[in-house]
Amino acid sequence: MVRGRWRTAGGALVRVAVVWAVSTLTMLALAGILPDFRLRSGGDESITQIGLAAAWGAGAFGLLSALVWPVVVRALLLVPALVLGVLVFFLNGSLLLMALALVPAGRGEVAPETAVVVAAVMSAVASATSTTLAVRDDEAYRRRLYRLADRRRRRQPRPDATRAGGCAPGVLFLQLDGVGYRTLRRATVNGLMPTVAGWLAGSHRITSWRTDWSSQTGASQLGILHGSTFDVPAFRWYEKDTGEVVVCNRPTSAAELQRRAVGRTADGGLLTLDGASRGNLFSGGADQLALVLSVSARRGRSNRSRAGYFAYFSDPANAVRTALSFLAEAGREIGQSVRARIRRDRPRVSRGGLYPLIRAFATVVERDVVVAAVIGDMLAGRAAVYADLVAYDEVAHHSGPRSRDADQVLERLDRSLALIARVAEHAPREYRIVLLSDHGQSPGETFLGRYGLTLKDLVRAGCGLPVSRRARRTRSGAEARAAFLAALHRPVEEGEEARPGPGSDPVVLASGNLGLISFPDVPGRASREHVEHAHPALLATLANHPGVGFVLVDGVVLGPRGAVARLDVPGEAEELLAPFGPGAAAAVRRTDGFPHVADIMVNSAYDPDTGEVHAFEEQIGSHGGMGGEQSHAFLMWPKELSDAETEAETEAGGGEGASDAGEGADVRADPRPRPVEAAGEGAGGGAGLVGAEAVHGVLRRWLREVDGPQVPVENPRPQATGSGVFPSADGSVRDETR
Repeated sequence: MVRGRWRTAGGALVRVAVVWAVSTLTMLALAGILPDFRLRSGGDESITQIGLAAAWGAGAFGLLSALVWPVVVRALLLVPALVLGVLVFFLNGSLLLMALALVPAGRGEVAPETAVVVAAVMSAVASATSTTLAVRDDEAYRRRLYRLADRRRRRQPRPDATRAGGCAPGVLFLQLDGVGYRTLRRATVNGLMPTVAGWLAGSHRITSWRTDWSSQTGASQLGILHGSTFDVPAFRWYEKDTGEVVVCNRPTSAAELQRRAVGRTADGGLLTLDGASRGNLFSGGADQLALVLSVSARRGRSNRSRAGYFAYFSDPANAVRTALSFLAEAGREIGQSVRARIRRDRPRVSRGGLYPLIRAFATVVERDVVVAAVIGDMLAGRAAVYADLVAYDEVAHHSGPRSRDADQVLERLDRSLALIARVAEHAPREYRIVLLSDHGQSPGETFLGRYGLTLKDLVRAGCGLPVSRRARRTRSGAEARAAFLAALHRPVEEGEEARPGPGSDPVVLASGNLGLISFPDVPGRASREHVEHAHPALLATLANHPGVGFVLVDGVVLGPRGAVARLDVPGEAEELLAPFGPGAAAAVRRTDGFPHVADIMVNSAYDPDTGEVHAFEEQIGSHGGMGGEQSHAFLMWPKELSDAETEAETEAGGGEGASDAGEGADVRADPRPRPVEAAGEGAGGGAGLVGAEAVHGVLRRWLREVDGPQVPVENPRPQATGSGVFPSADGSVRDETR
């Protein structure tokens, strides 16, 4: 044991010496390249003296970075995270000036602006060298990653820290936002995600699960973390009782939705027992939070949602590396956008304004901070961690879910998963890694791009109201924008949509390819008779438009060419909505019973041959309604856990499930889009999990399994209330007739 300790100490000293030597050579090289940087200002400028000065300067800079940087970051806790990212360069430059002042027998000279460049390069080189050495030594690699977790643990001591030493495994839930079942399978077959492919080939199984009508993160994640998707009809909707628009990615709305879900289920959430929530819209009841939108509206040091930024940026090497990657990603987006314009790619949406910064934030800053927080949670031995990686969803909205831009994001996400898996090997407890998504994405040209008008224009025309001669684009409402603004301490502004003014004009909102129309002057939900009397041409205008798939109004579904189906008449809605896949009628029927469902719900047209839909906002990869891959997420779990579909198969009458172990599924690369419903196993066409509430039940079962004896737990068959009708997790009755 003593010999091992000496070997460890000797290895650490060697690594310190190597990093110091490389930093010294880097400083010498920069002094030779940059005209405003000199290592000696005295008369003696021999090679030996310059070399010694470089060694002193590099050592002093490294020491100051290790000692001063965490203190400075802690003092700047209230500074917006992205502003801190900019300050990284200036703070590093100041440390370099201090380091040069400590060089004995002669003082170096450097211009302030040059000091920023020198400090950034030296931090990046030192980080790269240290990481390279650590990769060759598993123990060194573990210690380097543990440092970040140890800082956070000292600031937030855990009263139940002794549990980490137990034998019960922890569970790590990693959500790949917007990655549908078929997208993941294509990525593994095409070599984009070798880590996930390796898991599927050996240790994990996978299935698809079908979302509710509202196929978006707000509904899905609320159901997964808090067990209820009740009364979440879309990404945004108008509530007549308050006169406000609820938006899932607005911090105040997210907090209210979480409060409602907790009140309905009488349960704190999936993560209430020694849990951590990272990068999510909701907390899940976790005590440890970072980048959680439902608490990001809080101000002051008590806001632990932003604490993850500062825990990460407390390491200057992390700060510099992420800041440089942020700039590189913003430049990459600008270049890709310009090339798309030159090639005249179709479909295409605007990618200017703040979007390059928002994309860089989602794909670099948020990814790095969330991954670092997850690593810290594992090394701290937390029992349950749920983290959301939003990078793919953000890029696919603007570049398309099948684009090369989106594929590159999948490759980088796979590398993050590989890093997490490697760190898990050094954690104080074993971890079961569960991979899942909240929805998929369906491609297609926007409604505006295809038909030259927005849904709001079409509604106003159907109501006989004046329509602007120039159609205004509907801004995309992706989750990353809200996280970006929260990082800047700016509220999510929705303009006039946040609180529509009084009047009889309809409020028209978009949630991907799902549109919502409400009449503020009509108390309660407007009946079909009222709508037809007040606006005789509206319903026919909507239902017969080629870009509209179907319309829901007061328990009645209207389709093209005068098709009408009442939800309370068995079989009518199933026949009309058959092109949208199994379970479409049940999902619409459930939403129709929500207290805050819009007066009129509009789902865009869907082409089963191409899988395309038409988003009512500026997205060429969209989700939020029904049609195609957006409704089919995935759930992937270790074989040590019980089958995810045990409960679902029982409900479906014992039909064949969609799960598989990764082998035998013929999901080869196909340049032609394929509809999910015809995609074979796991595509949602047979028995499987339906709704985020069902996924919540499965995840809870797995948490019980790992916390007790390691024997798969069989769930009792729920009591049926009729043919294909079963009680759901929120107490309501759901019709899952297939």
